[in-house]
Amino acid sequence: MTRTIVESKSKTAIIGFDQPFCVIGERINPTGRKKLAAELEAGDFSTVERDAVAQVLAGATVLDINAGVVYNSNPNPNETEPPLMRKIVELVQGLVDVPLCIDSSVPGALEAGLEVAEGRPLLNSVTGEEERLEQILPLVKKYNIPVVAISNDDTGISEDPDVRFAVAKKIVERAADFGIPAHDIVVDPLVMPVGAMGTAGLQVFALVRRLREELGVNTTCGASNISFGLPNRHGINNAFLPMAMGAGMTSAIMNPVALPVGPKKIAEKRAEVEATGIVLPADMDDEAFCQMFGLGSTKARAGKEMEAIRAANFLTNNDPHGGEWIKFNKAPAKEGEEGRGRGGRAGGRRRRA
Repeated sequence: MTRTIVESKSKTAIIGFDQPFCVIGERINPTGRKKLAAELEAGDFSTVERDAVAQVLAGATVLDINAGVVYNSNPNPNETEPPLMRKIVELVQGLVDVPLCIDSSVPGALEAGLEVAEGRPLLNSVTGEEERLEQILPLVKKYNIPVVAISNDDTGISEDPDVRFAVAKKIVERAADFGIPAHDIVVDPLVMPVGAMGTAGLQVFALVRRLREELGVNTTCGASNISFGLPNRHGINNAFLPMAMGAGMTSAIMNPVALPVGPKKIAEKRAEVEATGIVLPADMDDEAFCQMFGLGSTKARAGKEMEAIRAANFLTNNDPHGGEWIKFNKAPAKEGEEGRGRGGRAGGRRRRA
């Protein structure tokens, strides 16, 4: 069985055909998050801290770390991204004990993250582009780490699944030239939006099966790509992930957290309920209201995608006797007890001074 080993200082995550699905939390990424980007440029890491802990509590087994901020004060990422990556990696691994995925298009930022990462992180990513192969594969060999291989090359992203398979095969073969084994290559076959390409789901399922059977590699994807531009994206994602798992996909880069319901949405729903003549108890707090009327929660918690993944783990016998499923569906912790492990923090380690 192909097994890709990813490690922190104290914890191991195994990506494999006979393992529970590996959830790689994507939230620590300023791309498309203007508020987070502005905070990072200002040296404010409070959102990073919250996102790190929330994702682990929601079930992420690896955290992706991306420091791709284009500073207003200095638009050169080759200068700004390496020290920022180093800072975020050090901060996050002081908060939680899950392995990390070092994610950047800047080779200097990748190496900066690898220099301070504890254990055996996953590197994200290499492509089939010649320049990228020559830059990244020596890093993978030097640090003896696994790497995400994205199925595009110098010609771009092909809509033809046979071409994407050929690019993945090329990367695996080139990696072998550097002495990097196939079990340390996690292929991203590239998920297309099903709203733009009706066969996108069928394509990726067929590709995953082929990558598993012919190349013997583990696979991953940006899970939310499948639902891009569509209404009720969670509904699409919830169907896609178990189907991808059934085809043999072994991990995904995704958001495991259902974000809290905000006060504006709660106020609108209260007004709607009261307009129907329903009299609410005077002492009903916002959390109880959200639970009663199906809004979600005022607290960050595991998202519906995590429910689908855990159910699929159970159904494929990667959760023997359903222990994780039962644990996942237990009543939430009481106020003030959320996420307590040893030392009272996510993963049970104390935060460094």
